Amino acid sequence: MIGKLTGRLDYRATDHVLIDVRGVGYIVYCSDRTLAALPGVGEAVALYTDMVVREDLMQLYGFMSLAEKEWHRLLCSVQGVGAKVSLAILGALGPDGVSRAIALGDWASVKSAKGVGPKTAQRIVLDLKDKAPGVMAMGGTVAQAMEGAAEVVEVIEPTAPAPRKTAPPSGAGAATAGALSALSNLGYGPSDAAAAVAQAAAEAPEAGEAELIRAALRLLAPKT
Repeated sequence: MIGKLTGRLDYRATDHVLIDVRGVGYIVYCSDRTLAALPGVGEAVALYTDMVVREDLMQLYGFMSLAEKEWHRLLCSVQGVGAKVSLAILGALGPDGVSRAIALGDWASVKSAKGVGPKTAQRIVLDLKDKAPGVMAMGGTVAQAMEGAAEVVEVIEPTAPAPRKTAPPSGAGAATAGALSALSNLGYGPSDAAAAVAQAAAEAPEAGEAELIRAALRLLAPKT
């Protein structure tokens, strides 16, 4: 199973890229959001990957973060959701947006993705609501896929090294993960904590960990 590719971006299409890894080209399908975040042709690139193998098909799907990859795996586990629909959802919302929508039971946001009907969106939220806390706790992994990519390409082609290019760290993801951990330590259940943190993050996208914790605690406080 191929879990990660690091090499040089050789070609970019509307729904996939070709990555040269030591002379072997891999076609990797990605969401619109991931494609937009990738570097230019000829530059160093690294992606986490998920490989689907069937009798009539063998395809690789690429992701900028482990959280995005995990959401793809979970989305594809829902009845009626295939890789194409999963990538459409991730392209429309991003992994953080998927986490918030599912934690809050916001199936309307999921439905906004191309090709997703209301029944499918509701099924996704219902089936995956308990999974949201675990994926949200994986925050802060966006930069990891690109770490070392430029150096590997320099080894492959030392006469023409690619400039170092790294993905920006996900401060929001790290803050979300930290807030979830703090609420868990305070005794709150995973689903309640995830919903509160998701709502707090939606209302204040730039909030840091401490601000998210305070906002989530206010949301979780008993109503009088």
